[in-house]
Amino acid sequence: MLLPRSPLVRYVLLAASILSIYALMHTNYDRASQLLNRMRRPARYQRPISYKPGDPKPVNACFAILARNQDWRSLRESMKQMEDRFNHQFNYPYVFLNDKPFSEEFKNMTRSMTQADVYYGQIAQEHWSYPEWIDKEKAAEKRKEMEEKGVMYGGSESYRHMCRFESGLFFKHPLMQQFDYYWRIEPGIEYRCDINYDPFLFMKERRIKYGWTIAIYELMDTVPTLWNSVKKFVAQHPETIPEYNSQWWVSRDNGTSYNGCHFWSNFEIADLSFYRSEQYSKFFEFLDREGGFFYERWGDAPVHSIAAALFLQKEEVHWFDDIGYYHPGWQHCPSGDTWLTNRCTCDPKDKSKTITNAGWGKCSHEWKLLPDTPAGQRKALPNQFH
Repeated sequence: MLLPRSPLVRYVLLAASILSIYALMHTNYDRASQLLNRMRRPARYQRPISYKPGDPKPVNACFAILARNQDWRSLRESMKQMEDRFNHQFNYPYVFLNDKPFSEEFKNMTRSMTQADVYYGQIAQEHWSYPEWIDKEKAAEKRKEMEEKGVMYGGSESYRHMCRFESGLFFKHPLMQQFDYYWRIEPGIEYRCDINYDPFLFMKERRIKYGWTIAIYELMDTVPTLWNSVKKFVAQHPETIPEYNSQWWVSRDNGTSYNGCHFWSNFEIADLSFYRSEQYSKFFEFLDREGGFFYERWGDAPVHSIAAALFLQKEEVHWFDDIGYYHPGWQHCPSGDTWLTNRCTCDPKDKSKTITNAGWGKCSHEWKLLPDTPAGQRKALPNQFH
């Protein structure tokens, strides 16, 4: 190709060529960068996560929050964390439940924190009161005894109603009937890392029934006879126990005793079909009749956890170890690349807050020791319980 003789024309053509080459290089660089970024991310991060209000949600799910009217200040903080870190991309709805009518102040202060739909419901009296088979005088005596021993919430009557409600009744509320999955939120919690994918969709696609982020030991003074009741239930309903499960995580002696490990249920994401199942319904109804929610201080965390360990296989339970979560007292903080890419603000080295592989956090570490496939797991048969 011959270049024009005119110097001006040559200059213009040369400049145009240089600009074209630069634009091509810049475009290819952007494409290469995007490709490299996609390659660095786990597969679950590649799904588009931008949804407009009114668009069909990928999963029929909600956030469920048990709250009192005075909790609106700390809940605004929790909701801001959830919206900034995750829900501004999805607009999953919120369901607030209270044993009293919600005040207009509470509704206004919480509704203003999100573009998502918000529902407010009052708990039925029969779900926040003593069942007919409970001896109220005996329950009061037991509360006094536990309070004198210094057991946490040992003297609280309302705490016991809360634990019973969260153990087996929250998903029966009419507002919850419309949803398939739920994510529990509490006042005063923080999400300290971005959540760049949809945990609901992650669970649905993989048929995961229960998700958690912190596992600790229970205060055994609150559940002295819980495991005895569990053993009685298994003896009466052996058909509820699958061939393989995660029993080993909650009992290292083939069912003789409970080691106290439980998922800290102030964070949990669950497929509500698990709680609505015949297995779980029978389990909760049996425990409810045993009276331990009122005569002791059985918490919803060990009840949920023991049920998940007994009735589900390990692959149906997922540790969301990439989610940075703080509840007053403890936090889980990811480390490594996740800490950087998800803009975490927690410090995984802060041993005063972060659950570690030792002490109270040993249960999280021990979860990793349980084989992931049924072929490597121990059979979990009812006759293992002694």
